Amino acid sequence: MAGKTFDDLVSESHYGWGEFIKGDPVPAENLFSRAPDVSNANPFGPVARGWDNVVQTMERAASFYREGEVVGFDTLVKYATDDLGYIVEMERYSIKVGGAPERSSVVFRVTSVLRREEDGWKIAHRHADPITSARPAESVIQ
Repeated sequence: MAGKTFDDLVSESHYGWGEFIKGDPVPAENLFSRAPDVSNANPFGPVARGWDNVVQTMERAASFYREGEVVGFDTLVKYATDDLGYIVEMERYSIKVGGAPERSSVVFRVTSVLRREEDGWKIAHRHADPITSARPAESVIQ
C-alpha cells in the first residue's frame, strides 16, 4: 500500500520520480490521490485537475523523458500534521529529453502537498518547474 506514513510516501515518491524520468509514469501515478480535487502542475502545460487529467498530463510528460538517472533529491522543507503535509525539494536528474541524443542535467523546484486518506498518505498536489535561480522582474511577463 502506498504511503503508509508521511515519510514512506516521500521515499516512495523518490523511487516513482526515478522511474518517471525513464519514461514510466505508473509508479508515480500510483502515489496520487484519486479524489476529485487532485492536481498536478508540471513544466509542460497548465495545471491538471481531476484524476483523468492528472494521468493524461503525467503520461505526456513521462513520454518526453528517457534513460533518466537520479542525481539527488535535496529536501528543503518537510512538514506534516496528522493528516496534511508538504515537501519542498530540488530534484536533480540526468535525462535525455525529447529527441535529444545526449543527457542533460535537469533540476526541478518541486512542492508536493500530501494528505492522509483512507488507504494511506497520497499526493494531493504537485508543482514542478525548472526555476532554480533568481530571475529578473520581466521574466513573469508573457
